Amino acid sequence: MELIRTEALYKSYFKGGIKIEVLKGIDVSIQRGESVAIVGASGVGKSTFLNILGALDRPTSGQVYYKEEPLFTMTEQNLAEFRNRRIGFVFQFHHLLPEFTALENVMLPALIGGVSFEDARERAVELLKEVGLEKRLNHRPGELSGGEQQRVALVRALVQTPEVILADEPTGNLDSKTGMEVIELLLEFNRDKDITVVVVTHNEKIASLMSRRLQMVDGKIING
Repeated sequence: MELIRTEALYKSYFKGGIKIEVLKGIDVSIQRGESVAIVGASGVGKSTFLNILGALDRPTSGQVYYKEEPLFTMTEQNLAEFRNRRIGFVFQFHHLLPEFTALENVMLPALIGGVSFEDARERAVELLKEVGLEKRLNHRPGELSGGEQQRVALVRALVQTPEVILADEPTGNLDSKTGMEVIELLLEFNRDKDITVVVVTHNEKIASLMSRRLQMVDGKIING
């Protein structure tokens, strides 16, 4: 079943009076349950494309359809709700709040989404246990290793039971062994929870583990 479709997606910026075209007409379909790698050189538009898929940014023209619903006809409030409930984001840098514990960081999206404190805590504890962090619930990010921090960020992305996880270079700040552990967790959630996974990566080994690969060149997808 098709989950996401883009039609004629363009994105450009003006810098110093010069128009810079980042995305140049992307038409792609992503099926529910797929694991997709987006690969390409730096500066070809991979992160911009991912941000538009997750409604963190708007295209200059074109549309993203999520289950046939056009995203960019929604109000900003509805887009914020969509991001909170339907999309999980994982970035190269974990963006955990340093003053909060691992447990509190994971609970936060659920609390923002209106889930009760008790239910948010129960969900967060369960997920942190699933990734082997049951003894680190009350540790702050500064007391965790890089791999532990990224696992916390991963389960934070899962706490609202999203249908898709968008991950932008999620292993870029980790050593290769720890990075592969994070990818294996992502693929485990893809298999076991039927969560669609879209990963921007420079790592060919990671790309080879995904069920599909989209190659970006100069703002366009040239395969897939």
